[in-house]
Amino acid sequence: MAGDNLLYNLYERRLAAQVKPERVPQHVGVILDGNRRWARAMGIGTAQGHKRGADKIEEFLGWAEDAGVGVVTLWLLSTDNLSRDPAELSPLLDIIAHAVDELAGTGRWRLRLVGAVDLLPAPVAERLRAAVASTARADGAAGDGVSASGGGGKARAAVTGSAGSRDAADSGEGDSRMQVNVAVGYGGRQEIADAVRDLLRERAAAGATLEDVADSLSEEDITAHLYTKGQPDPELVIRTSGEQRLSGFLLWQSVHSEYYFCEVYWPAFRRIDFLRALRDYGQRERRLGR
Repeated sequence: MAGDNLLYNLYERRLAAQVKPERVPQHVGVILDGNRRWARAMGIGTAQGHKRGADKIEEFLGWAEDAGVGVVTLWLLSTDNLSRDPAELSPLLDIIAHAVDELAGTGRWRLRLVGAVDLLPAPVAERLRAAVASTARADGAAGDGVSASGGGGKARAAVTGSAGSRDAADSGEGDSRMQVNVAVGYGGRQEIADAVRDLLRERAAAGATLEDVADSLSEEDITAHLYTKGQPDPELVIRTSGEQRLSGFLLWQSVHSEYYFCEVYWPAFRRIDFLRALRDYGQRERRLGR
């Protein structure tokens, strides 16, 4: 066993040396997939699989931080997942809320909550909001970190303060910590619909007619109302478990993203798996549609 660890450590160092710092993506999106299948393979309960997956998050963020990544988006729960059996969903929501509490408690990262948070049970939504808000800088430069929509057409949860301070909050301006987007109750179509809805409300409040909005609407207008506004689009999207689809993850933002599909289930994801993804990304020629 000692020999195996030595070989693993040597291989890990070799991989790390092959990752060029100037080629590390600024924003990495991760679809944390495979908790249930990992649990079945290990002969344990589904909730235990979700718990092991949640335990992996802080370790992964440490790897990303060490590599020089500036923004990480973690897809923890989709809007589709909300239709799961309550017997599975209830403990899963508690595990997610606990994981976010733990991340916030470290103080290492600036958290942002993204998704249709009002679709969640009220106690869970409030717990998530409170945890994320606790990562704001004491000087107020980072706001409360909430950039999420209400379900069913409700207004997006507003960041407190003036419009200028809201923009600073969303971008993390003045905060050098790695930004971590916690995507809970997230759906790509939902996000785009919420962005358009918010834009229409904003323009209507300014006295614009629907025809005025239609005549002037641009891609930049929608981008400025997404959950991730103020952040760079993800250059790299990783999905674990071997599934090769996006399932609606960051639909708008990932138009030029590179994708990396890893066969390993999320709870078993290792640093070498992450380094392989970074190495693969660094070796690609990114044309960006040109």
